Amino acid sequence: MSNSITRTQFRLDIQGLRAIAVGLVVIYHLLPQSITGGFVGVDVFFVISGYLITSHLIKHPPRRPKEFGTFWLRRIKRLIPASMLVLFTTVIAVRVLTPESFWRDNTFQAIASAFYSQNWFLLATSVDYLAEDNAPTAVQHYWSLAVEEQFYLVWPLCIAALWWFAVRKKLIPKRFVLVGVSLIVALSCAYSIYLTSVDPGVAYFSTFTRAWELALGAVVALVPAPRQRFSSSPAGAAIAWVGLAGIIGAGIAYDSATPFPGYQAALPVVGTALVIWAAASSRFSPTALLASRPFQFLGAHSYSIYLWHWPILVLLPFVSDTLGAFDLVAVALATILLSMLTKKYVEDAFRKTLDVSTMVTPLRFLVVATASVALVAAGVAGEAQKREETSSVSLKAALNGGVPCFGAAALSDLSGDCQYEANQELILSPALAKTDKSAAYVDGCWSNAPFEKKPTCTYGTGKTQVALVGNSHAGHWLPALEKMAAEKDWTITTFLVSRCNPTAAALKFDAEDKSQGCADYGKWVLDQTAQGQFDLIVTSERQSVPVVGHSFATTEGPARGGYENYLGQWTASDTPIVVIRDTPYPGATLQNIPDCVATATDANAECSGSTDRWEWMDPLADEARQGEYDDVAVIDPTRYFCQDGTCPAVIGGVVVYFDASHITATYAKTLAPFLEKDFDKALEKIT
Repeated sequence: MSNSITRTQFRLDIQGLRAIAVGLVVIYHLLPQSITGGFVGVDVFFVISGYLITSHLIKHPPRRPKEFGTFWLRRIKRLIPASMLVLFTTVIAVRVLTPESFWRDNTFQAIASAFYSQNWFLLATSVDYLAEDNAPTAVQHYWSLAVEEQFYLVWPLCIAALWWFAVRKKLIPKRFVLVGVSLIVALSCAYSIYLTSVDPGVAYFSTFTRAWELALGAVVALVPAPRQRFSSSPAGAAIAWVGLAGIIGAGIAYDSATPFPGYQAALPVVGTALVIWAAASSRFSPTALLASRPFQFLGAHSYSIYLWHWPILVLLPFVSDTLGAFDLVAVALATILLSMLTKKYVEDAFRKTLDVSTMVTPLRFLVVATASVALVAAGVAGEAQKREETSSVSLKAALNGGVPCFGAAALSDLSGDCQYEANQELILSPALAKTDKSAAYVDGCWSNAPFEKKPTCTYGTGKTQVALVGNSHAGHWLPALEKMAAEKDWTITTFLVSRCNPTAAALKFDAEDKSQGCADYGKWVLDQTAQGQFDLIVTSERQSVPVVGHSFATTEGPARGGYENYLGQWTASDTPIVVIRDTPYPGATLQNIPDCVATATDANAECSGSTDRWEWMDPLADEARQGEYDDVAVIDPTRYFCQDGTCPAVIGGVVVYFDASHITATYAKTLAPFLEKDFDKALEKIT
């Protein structure tokens, strides 16, 4: 009998690691300021999964199609019943508990989760700067399950291919598999470090940047296990404590500003691998703690705890307006209770049923469960779409003049015929407001990080050539400018970029190539606009990232200096420039205006803000107004959004913002006649 640790024996320390992993995640979600790096719990799960799955595959390497099928069906029996139960329940709860403005995102992500592609769905939307203000969905946490399921689908094929090649070439199979898996670790880790440095949003959700974490667990399964004498020695205990310290240390030290995964993921990932490999068994080792009853209970229920805690936390505010201490305790207790019931009556029960039933086979269950979730989610999404279409009919009638005092016309200082009513009936619904954006979005007019592609779009066919320059806070003026273009014989060419500001100041992004790409974009815009190519330049900006070397608290001065340089080059061509001061910023107090309006009893009482709270720096407008520029005028639109110190969320039946900072296309269109007068006055001064 070998005196090394047996790979197939039940490991109390691994069960305890599961408890730590789920504990980190849950505490991070419930009390994000207490364990700011609790998201690393997911990485602990990845290493454990890689180790356990590879241990099984090495013991029984699949060689025939039936053996692959047996492996995948075992995963179905283990994971699918609880996963699909929570998904199905969550979709129903979203439909019953939340307003329709929440349905689209939640149902689309539920469908992606049902097909275990949620990480790719989130990866695609993570590059959308304008999606960042959307409320988190109740199924967002399924991204990590998607990564694991994709790993389970591919990994047996990789192991089998490496094993087959080794046997064919008369090599030692296990050793050759170890070399191949180690190469996967190296390549995926290198890619993770690279992609995190250039595009952290994509790197976070990518299966390819996470593969090395699962593969490192596989390496632990492939390397020689320590001898029992070592595992029970102080040295084994020390290694396990070092690994555990790495996990806990990352949970405490990391936060949302930590570029992740990248090389920072090595701390919790390698830490987990050390704990698993050491298999420490002395009474001075972490196993004494990890094997305790509370840790074993949490570890045994960790899968169901992970599944349930997030939808409960996200949906509870729709029942209890604010989350206080009592509510958080209720979330924790409800999660534990549901996880116990799910473990006993779903996970364990279905595993036994699917083993013996001739009618309910694993494959049939997978197909029926997935289809059920997808169909119900699609039904809710379809209902939301029908309601939006109905709302669109009323909206079109209002835009065509069928509704008096519509939108900006309701403001008392703009029209003497209207009296603003705070509780006016909504014509632009919150659900429709979320997608009510300028044509620039549909037409793909944006340059996105790292700003290598520089698209332009043209609107109108007039003789006067107008350049619209800036980031998304220039783009949200396009609907108003389009209406003006028809009246003023304009052709508008857009130079629009996400987050970046065309300026001479270097901006601090989360990756160096983004900062450089933004600087290059600003130079390119000058080349395209500063040699008299246009009759008028219209620009507006939101300072969404700080200047290099500064925080937001100190960035206003150097940012203004960058615009001083930029405006100086622009005005050298004697082209008239109109700067539109940035709009109020609801994001200072609210996450999303349409969501707030959808859930509020009194929208303007609960979702409005004050001018001082919603004010945001605007170094471009400040420099343009206070600098000495003969050809530059500034329009301040604040009075179109705020009156008597209050900035309403709804004006004239129109939700003003489609997120927490960008104005809806409908509200912009209702501003066109008033903005046109401002332009006329501005151009009189500089032309």
